[in-house]
Amino acid sequence: MKQLSRAVFALVVACLVNGASERDARAAVYSNGTATATFTVTLTLQANCSISANPLAFGTNGVLGTAINQQTTVAVTCTNTTPYNVGLDAGNVTGSSVTNRLLAGTATGNTTTTVGFQLYQDAGRTVIWGNTQGTNTVAGTGSGSAQSITVFGQVPAQATPRPDTYQSTVTATVYF
Repeated sequence: MKQLSRAVFALVVACLVNGASERDARAAVYSNGTATATFTVTLTLQANCSISANPLAFGTNGVLGTAINQQTTVAVTCTNTTPYNVGLDAGNVTGSSVTNRLLAGTATGNTTTTVGFQLYQDAGRTVIWGNTQGTNTVAGTGSGSAQSITVFGQVPAQATPRPDTYQSTVTATVYF
């Protein structure tokens, strides 16, 4: 039993000594000199943009006897100093154009019935927002952060079709 205890004691002491010498080596201070090396760290940023859009809801209405005005936003994030243009297409309703945008009914049997609407660049709703660069898009310069741009929408007074939910999907594009 004493021999076993001595063997265990010797093993514990050996472990402690080895552990201590590893700690001492890591904490040692050297004074023989120094050598250095440098390395380059790089990041290449290229002009880039992303865009997101919020829905535009004209709400629930009855007779379309007066214009209904609402607004929404698109957010453009471009690398700093990157020039861009934002365009809005005509939407996905058959027969819709940038100058004559249409919402279509969604109920079965009513999908060819339409309601006219328009998207504008200005609060006065005089400058139509289209998708042709240099003609009817909105220009900007990236700041490296999201930039919010207001889209002004209007359903003008018009003959009121049958009750339904009318919709269109408009695509916002950022050109850079």
